[in-house]
Amino acid sequence: MGNFPFSIVIPTYNEAGGIERLLRALDKVFKANNLDGELIVVDDNSPDGTGAIVDRLSTELPVRCLHRPGKLGLSSGVIDGWKYARPQSVALGAMDADFSHDINILPKMVAAVASGQYGLAIGSRYVKGGGITNWPARRIITSKVACWLARPLTNVKDITSGYFLVKREALDGVHLDPIGFKIGLEVVAKARYGRAIEIPYVFTDRIVGQSKLNQKEIFNYLKQLRKLYTARLFPGKA
Repeated sequence: MGNFPFSIVIPTYNEAGGIERLLRALDKVFKANNLDGELIVVDDNSPDGTGAIVDRLSTELPVRCLHRPGKLGLSSGVIDGWKYARPQSVALGAMDADFSHDINILPKMVAAVASGQYGLAIGSRYVKGGGITNWPARRIITSKVACWLARPLTNVKDITSGYFLVKREALDGVHLDPIGFKIGLEVVAKARYGRAIEIPYVFTDRIVGQSKLNQKEIFNYLKQLRKLYTARLFPGKA
């Protein structure tokens, strides 16, 4: 699959504790599977020096760092990262910086999109073979309710997944709202990708750093859903 270039965006804020380990591990996956992958870390001026670590690694790994002036949000970070991606990448993706996403399913995601059968591949916790470990019951319930609320918009089971790869052309002319941190929801609901496939993986809660989920993000998610439903039900008002 070396002839299928793609770019994965990893938004960061204070991820110095684990970012080098993640980037080196992804580089090993790329090499072992002959993947032509580019990594773009979008760092929101992390005070712990995350961006400087990535700059240092850029001399030996397929990674570049896009430095932003402050904490501007995860979704906008992914969108900015996609704009920064190399022109030859035919697919664009996103994943978290904290090892919660299983990097070993990435070759399957790339193969699915490269096959031409699917325009979108999603790392999914909620299809057969997927699951969650190390999460408190409250987080699991919140996640499942969030997916249920979006069910009328799509048949994708893990609508809140932040781990996916989409054909670049599927985003042409599509306005993605940078609200909140569920950029995957925007892509699933708006992009012109044709068929989607969900590839199972077991989500593992972060070991280093702090979760970005808080009351504000839950509110933003509900606001995001309201906008999507309004656009779907009343196209003229979108």
